[in-house]
Amino acid sequence: MGMRLRVFLTAEEDRTLWELRRVTTVPQRVKDRAEVVRMNARGDYVETIAAYFRWHVETVRDALKCWLKEGLGGLWEAPGRGGKRRWQESDIEYLEQILIDDVSH
Repeated sequence: MGMRLRVFLTAEEDRTLWELRRVTTVPQRVKDRAEVVRMNARGDYVETIAAYFRWHVETVRDALKCWLKEGLGGLWEAPGRGGKRRWQESDIEYLEQILIDDVSH
């Protein structure tokens, strides 16, 4: 086992992360990362946190390292993540027209 990764939070940071978990407009992954940071700050080991979330230990370590490096902004996804849009606006318009024609016949 390598060196233990541990974060320390101020009371304000802890409260902000706690409140972030309850906001409905924040993605679930961000909420989970906030809870990972809080759990680590209260003394839970990376392995324990990983088991709780059913994540790989490196995923937990990455979340903690992002927090240490970037703070609150490190909890969000990097730009450009996820699948890219494959549909063009013209494709959507075509499908809408097909549906309209189908309903009228």
